[in-house]
Amino acid sequence: MFTNELKKGDKIKLRNGWDAVIEDNLKGNTRLATVHGFVTEMGSVYSHDILGKYKDQDSAFCGELIPIEYTPAQLKCRDRAKAFGF
Repeated sequence: MFTNELKKGDKIKLRNGWDAVIEDNLKGNTRLATVHGFVTEMGSVYSHDILGKYKDQDSAFCGELIPIEYTPAQLKCRDRAKAFGF
């Protein structure tokens, strides 16, 4: 599954271990999400920081993860972010 296939309401796991809910249906290098971390807040997340989508969307943030694939543009964005130290 590609990050561009994620839809509003999909529950995802981020690279830093936090969980989030997708809040838009857009495509590209960033997605709007409500992140459940130390606090719950909404903001943009890089698409290359999304590890997977939870298969069971009805339950809490648990269960099997569907792995995410990245587009060449998203991989290029990831490389640029690493070069700047992010």
